[in-house]
Amino acid sequence: MTLLEHDETDVHNELVDYQNPLLRLKIWQIQGPGTTIPVYKVHRWHYHKEVEFLIMQEGGLNIQTKHDTRLMQAGDVYLFGSSQLHRTWKALPIPLSYIVCQFDLSQHFDESTMPYLHYFSEARTPLGQLNYIFREKPDVQRQAYDLIMDIYHETQHKSKGYELAITAAIRRLLLLLLRNDSRDMLHGADNAELMRLQPALDYVDAHLAEKISIEQACAVLNLSYHYFIKYFKKVMGLSFIDYVNYKRIKKAERLLLTQDVSIMEVGEAVGIPNMAQFYKLFKRHNQCSPKEFKHRMRGEVSLDTVSAVSDV
Repeated sequence: MTLLEHDETDVHNELVDYQNPLLRLKIWQIQGPGTTIPVYKVHRWHYHKEVEFLIMQEGGLNIQTKHDTRLMQAGDVYLFGSSQLHRTWKALPIPLSYIVCQFDLSQHFDESTMPYLHYFSEARTPLGQLNYIFREKPDVQRQAYDLIMDIYHETQHKSKGYELAITAAIRRLLLLLLRNDSRDMLHGADNAELMRLQPALDYVDAHLAEKISIEQACAVLNLSYHYFIKYFKKVMGLSFIDYVNYKRIKKAERLLLTQDVSIMEVGEAVGIPNMAQFYKLFKRHNQCSPKEFKHRMRGEVSLDTVSAVSDV
């Protein structure tokens, strides 16, 4: 079997263990010593739902995806999209150092920026195809490199407000891709589509504490059921049910942090009176329970420094 082939039974679905569950982020440095004779140990094929940026600090690293094989050297940046199959191996008999940054992209959008999520949803274009930007625009690659290094340094020092700094850097990364996509691979909703959908969004906001059905939202826009669910996902980048749950959990977060109420009261206030369902949805969005979320946000989040030594 050549390097360009792979055994489907050896593909690994990597579950990312977030260093910071509130940011849904993992970033760490991998280093390897130099050797007089290179050892080409190829890591197994793997994928994960998180987006990954890889930046090279020193040495050489071969990366391989389904459609691309590339030698990464100092200063290079590479983007892996959600669930994109890839693997790596050391390329040169010199010291190796690179940083891997993985994060749940959807976590870094809020109500005001939600329409832009669809640009990065990969419904039309795999994000991995955006690597042409780094190849064609060295200045953009340098900016992306610096932003990822900023994220890494913030996680190392954990100065006051570092979570804000990391979220801002991730958004700058996404904006960098969006504004430099000269091939127009990223597509999203236009203002007219958002304006058409606005009454349904307002309806959701006004009735979060109540039971909300798709049929009710359809009636607000006078659209058929099947057309509405397709149109909503096209414009917003996620399904109507996922959007309602997102809004409910965001409201729950605000209540937990700003009001002295029980978790049961919070669940009822956001339209999820079933505690088992509320806990399940909350943990899906925050990787922790409502109680843990409240404790972490009001105290200091523990973020362990991760340092990995490459064995390639």
